[in-house]
Amino acid sequence: MKIYLIGGKARNGKDTLASFMKEHLEKNGKKVCIMHIGNYIKHYIKDYFDWDGQEETKPRSLLQHLGTDIIRNKMNKPLFFINRLKEDIEVLDNFFDVAIVADVRIPIEFEEIAKKYVDAIKIHIERPDLISELSSAEQAHITETALDAYNDYHYKIVNTTLEQLKIDAERLLEEEENEKNDA
Repeated sequence: MKIYLIGGKARNGKDTLASFMKEHLEKNGKKVCIMHIGNYIKHYIKDYFDWDGQEETKPRSLLQHLGTDIIRNKMNKPLFFINRLKEDIEVLDNFFDVAIVADVRIPIEFEEIAKKYVDAIKIHIERPDLISELSSAEQAHITETALDAYNDYHYKIVNTTLEQLKIDAERLLEEEENEKNDA
């Protein structure tokens, strides 16, 4: 299974890029799934903390606290979510040609997944004109800052418009296909 990993800050276009990539790949006959490392933590919040699952009401501070302070730090399980995702990839490999992980937020997520899937493509997306709706504490959280100094990407995409993002997604995938054919 081909793996694409998309990382970046909140609201920078990770899911939109993943959707454009999926659309392009499916037009070319590929079976594609979009995955999220954050699904597991969101299930905790929905099931035990009464979140309705809507983006507008997402309790980002609680998500950050549970994921980082409790699971990664207090429980000392930095690979908790990554290992679950890798298990899901193993299962879905039986049904899909491509998996797009649309919410990489810290370097260890890129590195651990790329260790297991050595052909994984690491993509960073940023939206420089975005005025963040996050609080200053949420913006300062490791899940928003950890990739600032990380540069080991195959592709960097600057999200300026939806039209350009779609073009960039198609160009990236065409480049990947050409490299595969040249190998």
